[in-house]
Amino acid sequence: MPPAAPSPSAIVIGGGPAGLMAAEVLLQAGVAVTLYDAMPSVGRKFLLAGIGGMNITHSEPLAPFLARYGTRRAALEPAIHAFDPTALRAWLAQLGIETFVGSSGRVFPRDMKAAPLLRAWLQRLRHAGLNLQVRHRWLGWNDDGTLRFAGPAGEIAVHADATVLALGGASWKKLGSDGAWLPWLAARGVETTPLQPSNCGFEVDWQPLFADRFAGCPLKAVGARFTDGNGQVWQRQGEFVISRYGVEGSLIYACSAALRDEIAARGSAMLHLDLLPGRDAARVAAELAAPRGADSMTNHLRRKLGLTGVKAALLRECLPKTVFSDMGALAAGIKALPLRLRAPRPIDEAISSAGGIAFSALDNRLMLHALPGVFCAGEMLDWEAPTGGYLLTACFATGRLAGIGARDWLAR
Repeated sequence: MPPAAPSPSAIVIGGGPAGLMAAEVLLQAGVAVTLYDAMPSVGRKFLLAGIGGMNITHSEPLAPFLARYGTRRAALEPAIHAFDPTALRAWLAQLGIETFVGSSGRVFPRDMKAAPLLRAWLQRLRHAGLNLQVRHRWLGWNDDGTLRFAGPAGEIAVHADATVLALGGASWKKLGSDGAWLPWLAARGVETTPLQPSNCGFEVDWQPLFADRFAGCPLKAVGARFTDGNGQVWQRQGEFVISRYGVEGSLIYACSAALRDEIAARGSAMLHLDLLPGRDAARVAAELAAPRGADSMTNHLRRKLGLTGVKAALLRECLPKTVFSDMGALAAGIKALPLRLRAPRPIDEAISSAGGIAFSALDNRLMLHALPGVFCAGEMLDWEAPTGGYLLTACFATGRLAGIGARDWLAR
């Protein structure tokens, strides 16, 4: 009797949501899986995302949900259709993680934390046979095709029948995602695009006195409007924070991709702020035109419009002095305050990154055309999305699809 064929084995590199999901799919198919991660423990960026509330996905209908992925919607749609927010919530329920929909439509675990979810998931994966190897940094491939890892005992070579790469992008390097993999893949003929910051802050040339006094101050209930070089208009209301270097926060992150691309194309981007989105321009102009007697302009703005603190200071920072003697021009400035952004902050500070492996380099199961048997998932792929649960949903969905691809490759 001929000897039994050895059981197929797979290597997953990266212990974030995409890598863990790929491992789960493979384990369920009876594949022996070893997961390597460079950090002392897995899921470190996932845990960071849970600080302040673990926004796991979003409850909006699927069509607008998919539209959040912009030009990469078509590429991501099959994966997300196969594991959409409803399926993700059902999967969480199987782990014993109850979820709820917040007032903004965002979906959270009932306890708002990431750690219980990660613990329950790892327990299930270990019970299914996952071999977890931490403190093993991937270094690419040897000439014979084996995988190179730098581990606690030195460098090792590992053979894999199938490999899933889920190494993240290049934001928050200290948590494990440093983008070091990009040139290794490019050298093997994989089409890639440069990694860029996404959901990031931007630099503004504040006067030192303004930065010293108002760094850390939030601007609440403001509108933002941006028109790119092609005439495309983006407009939203929300809040953001003044930082010493410029601006950051949810309202800024929501438009970060368009702002970043505008700066790359034209050297800067002009964002217009509406400091009083609840009042129309005519009302603001009428209030300012009222006689102010002996009142200073500071008191006039406070009494008539309620503009104080950082909002009032922004007017002085962004408008020329001559505007304050022309109430019509001042009203226009309050409703459309020009804020010039000169550069995105470094990628390591960003919440996420854009760029990476082009979808044209992958088949419909996320296998690299140039490297048969190697599958990729998560933030390594060239897509981006705003915060609000969209980032994690796509990481889970692409991890699952890559796992299915590797499973089917091994079953050929």
